[in-house]
Amino acid sequence: IRRQRQMCIRDRLNPRYLFETFVSGPSNELAFAACKAVAENPAMAYNPLFIFGGVGLGKTHLLTAIGHQILNDKPRTRVIYTSSEQFVNEVINAFRFSQVDEFHAKYRQNCDVILMDDIQLIAGKERTQHEFFHIFNTLYDLQRQIVVTSDKLPHEIPEIEERLRNRFQWGLIADIHPPEIETRVAILRQKAENDGIDLPDDVAFFLAKNIRSNVRELEGALIRLIAHSSLTKRDLTVDYAKQVLNDILNAREQPISIESIQKLVASYFQVRVSDLKSNRRHK
Repeated sequence: IRRQRQMCIRDRLNPRYLFETFVSGPSNELAFAACKAVAENPAMAYNPLFIFGGVGLGKTHLLTAIGHQILNDKPRTRVIYTSSEQFVNEVINAFRFSQVDEFHAKYRQNCDVILMDDIQLIAGKERTQHEFFHIFNTLYDLQRQIVVTSDKLPHEIPEIEERLRNRFQWGLIADIHPPEIETRVAILRQKAENDGIDLPDDVAFFLAKNIRSNVRELEGALIRLIAHSSLTKRDLTVDYAKQVLNDILNAREQPISIESIQKLVASYFQVRVSDLKSNRRHK
C-alpha cells in the first residue's frame, strides 16, 4: 500500500523538475539553497518555507524538486503535493460528501511533508483557510515540514486571515527574482542541451537579451524557434530568430505611456481615469 501511495505521489510530480535541472544564479540562489536544505532535512532547517516570486520564475520547479529528493532519500516519508485549487476542491468535497474525517486524517495524521503550490489562491475562501490553519498548526506542532509557494508576499495576499498570514512569516521567506542575463543564457543552453539542439551563442544571447520577464516565456520562445527551424530546415541564426519571434519582440518594443499606465491602474481598481486624475480622494 505504501509503495502504491508513493507511486501515486510521484505521478503528480513532474519528472523534469529536479534540483539537477534547475539553473541557479544570483536571482534565485537563496530559494534554491533553502529548498535544498529543506529536502535534505525536512522540518529541521526552515519550517515553514515560503517561496515567493512572479509567474514563471521556477517556484513550482523547486517545490517539486523538494518532493523528488525527499522521496529518493527517505522513501517512507509521507509527502503530499497539491495545488491550492485542488486543496479547495478537496475541502468542498469533504463537506459535500461527509468525508471530513478522512480529509483530516489525510492532512493531519498521514502527512510528514506538505507541498502546496500557489497558496495565494485560497484568499477569500474562509472555510479553506480555516482548514489549512488547523492543518498548519497540527503539522507544525508535530515538527513536520510545510512548504508553500506564492506570487505575493504574505502581507500582500488579500482577503486572508491575519492568523494565517502571521504563520507564513514564522519561517523563512525565500524570494525568486527574474534571472539576470547570464542565468537566462545558462537556462537556454541547458534546455537546448537536454533537447539535443546545438544552440549558437549569439542566438542564446539574443533571446536572453530580449526576453527578460520569466523563465517560462524564455523557454517557450526557444521551443518555438527550434520547432520552426526543424520544420523549415533552416539554421538557427539571430536573423532567423528575429523573423520567427517578430510578434513577441514587437510587442515588447511598444513604449509604455502615461496614458497606458493610467488606463491599467483605473481598470484594476475599477474606477474611471477621470476620477483617478480628479481632485477627489474618495475611497
